[in-house]
Amino acid sequence: MAVTLNCDMGESFGLYKVGDDMGMMPIIDVANVACGFHASDPDHMHTAVRSAKASGVKIGAHPGLPDIQGFGRREMRMTREEVRNTIIYQVGALAGFLKAEGVELHHIKPHGSLYFMAMQQEAIAHGVCDAAEIFGVPLFGMTGTLHEKIYQERGIPFVAEFYADLDYDASGKLILTRVHDAKDPAEMAERCVRAIREGEGTAEDGSFFPVRCETICVHSDTPNAIEIARAVRTAIAPWH
Repeated sequence: MAVTLNCDMGESFGLYKVGDDMGMMPIIDVANVACGFHASDPDHMHTAVRSAKASGVKIGAHPGLPDIQGFGRREMRMTREEVRNTIIYQVGALAGFLKAEGVELHHIKPHGSLYFMAMQQEAIAHGVCDAAEIFGVPLFGMTGTLHEKIYQERGIPFVAEFYADLDYDASGKLILTRVHDAKDPAEMAERCVRAIREGEGTAEDGSFFPVRCETICVHSDTPNAIEIARAVRTAIAPWH
């Protein structure tokens, strides 16, 4: 399987700009577009869809928790049904813009704390699956977590994701921060190559953990996202 490069984007809101979406488009294969709950609005959603289409970039939904002030990076208590409905609502909104542009929904990837909650809480992971089944698309997620276990048990296509601009702890768990910081592009590219070739992720302390890597994510709001994406794209060319 070819390894793709994806980006969480479309997260500007009103007059507030988050990330250089246009600069990322020529580099990436897949765009995870925010759907209005943690970030974005109708105008920015439409712009992201239109830009991705023009660049030949596939489009997935990036639904988050209903928390614009916290950018979806603060955990909330939610039931399985609430998670299902919150995702259906957001993906349905994005689907409208996709239909307007004649583009198909490629996948769903929960955002921020919703992504983390689904990694660790069975009810949340099932709620994500309940929504994904309705739209009939794959789910992006992390290996060695409930993403992989429950998504696959439910028969939903699972795409293993590795992060190029986030740190992992020694157990292989992502370290979620409220604000992303700049990373060394060459070092991040080297980590991605190791994840693909050796099946090993690199932890913050320099140790390694098992991982599968079918798609690599760079966040548009990482300060030097363009530089990281370019370095990773060049490094993974043999597997792209």
